[in-house]
Amino acid sequence: MDLQSINYVIDTFFTIFTMTLIIFMVPGFAMLEAGLVRTKNVSTVLMVNTMIYAVASLAFLLIGYHLAFGDFGSETMSKWAAFLFQMAFVGKVINIMSGGVSERAKIIPLAVFTVIIGALIYPTVVNWSWGNDMLEGTILDITMYDLAGSTVIHSTGGWALLAAILVIGARKGRYPKEGGIRVIPASNIPLVTLGAFLLWIGWFGFNGGSVGTISSKEAANTVALTILNTNTAGLSGAIIVAILMYLMYKKFDITMILNGALGGLVAITAGPDLYNIYTPILIGAIGGVLVVFGVSFFDKLRLDDPVGALSVHLLNGIWGTIAVGIFANNGEDITLLGQIKGVIIVAIFVFVTSYIILYIINKVIPLRANKDEEMEGLDVDECGLEAYPEFKRAF
Repeated sequence: MDLQSINYVIDTFFTIFTMTLIIFMVPGFAMLEAGLVRTKNVSTVLMVNTMIYAVASLAFLLIGYHLAFGDFGSETMSKWAAFLFQMAFVGKVINIMSGGVSERAKIIPLAVFTVIIGALIYPTVVNWSWGNDMLEGTILDITMYDLAGSTVIHSTGGWALLAAILVIGARKGRYPKEGGIRVIPASNIPLVTLGAFLLWIGWFGFNGGSVGTISSKEAANTVALTILNTNTAGLSGAIIVAILMYLMYKKFDITMILNGALGGLVAITAGPDLYNIYTPILIGAIGGVLVVFGVSFFDKLRLDDPVGALSVHLLNGIWGTIAVGIFANNGEDITLLGQIKGVIIVAIFVFVTSYIILYIINKVIPLRANKDEEMEGLDVDECGLEAYPEFKRAF
């Protein structure tokens, strides 16, 4: 076997391995969301996460991949491995959106939107950034650097979520008419913790695999640096949120601390291969701060997000992409202006398109459960079984 064939096999194995790590983020999102919602909605959350993986992946196989990249093909690894890696990403965009509309969104209209975003919206963003680039040579040509998708994946999911919340509204009683905010506590903190750490582990494949190769000494070092910086940003995000929670409330809120870690991970995703080993500390710390103040900011706007996805994914997706222009500016290839331009183009396209499509879907198949269904819990009406049938449901 010649060297080229050996490299081909190594990179194929590496890509399949990192793709598998990314798939661990499916139960990660499921457990995180199941722990953050009330017990009467847990089966529905788990069903939505299962549906997203199945439906989005198939939509990407049949339509989305061709829109993003053209024909299946790769010269450095098996074309099927290359496809599987890209397929692993698509569901994460929709997981971000679905978690933020938990406890009031119905399964069938979410499934319809999943097909559309997996087949058309997300692949179009990929085409402009990582793929064939149909905007090349136009004034809208995207030149931003986004290794693993701070904008392409996380902000895309965040903008779709913002559109969905505007269409569907807040949970009943979340923002009382007399003012204030009703706290709806998480139902299962161990599940939240398990889910967050599954996501954290999956991120090593998410970012490390996006380097694309590991079959040379230089590439192996880049992969290792990428994973190191990814982990560092998560650590930093968790620590800064823990400090802020104690300074602000004299308490350690584990759900906020875990979201701080996830915010740091989102923020580093755009350029973990470009930084030294210290810069991710600052990027992740700012990401954690954005999570803390983002949650209260969106609550003031009465945008009900049960899992904090707008703060974790939207704000930090934007921050992470801009951070590349600040900390990894190398003159011609990466510029702050180019990073900001990419963020804006994706924001306008995804938000406007998602809002229009969700508005239409909502008119045909109502996105939101009715008042009685929401009060009883979606598990009874949507799934016919409850995750914790022996518990008395909390209304």
